Amino acid sequence: MTPITPEDVAAKLILRGIHLDLTDAMREAVHGKVGKLLRHEPRILRVRIDVEHDKVHNGKQHFIAKGHIEISGPDMVASVSDANAYTAVNLLIDKLDGLLRKRHSEHKEKVHHPHAVDVGADLPKATA
Repeated sequence: MTPITPEDVAAKLILRGIHLDLTDAMREAVHGKVGKLLRHEPRILRVRIDVEHDKVHNGKQHFIAKGHIEISGPDMVASVSDANAYTAVNLLIDKLDGLLRKRHSEHKEKVHHPHAVDVGADLPKATA
């Protein structure tokens, strides 16, 4: 297994700030966290993270972090909101990591314990 380089993360990550300018520290934090996701699942095609500043909640600062992982099969989407942008991103990465782990364990279970196909009639016996 090859280690994930910062170039790999940069090639697969789309990071956007909506109604706010992302600082270099925020970009570095997100790049590091997304590297964690790519280490767990190398088949990820693209990760999109949107950090949105929402002023609707009583005039207080409120941030919404949305994540979208493009992977073979159905895409994974998650969203988290918090008063702190860094906390929102950390919670989002944890949520996406949980979704990846759940998907992996379900796939593993399906491979190791296949279910029989229900057929409405008796199957004929094979004769040698």
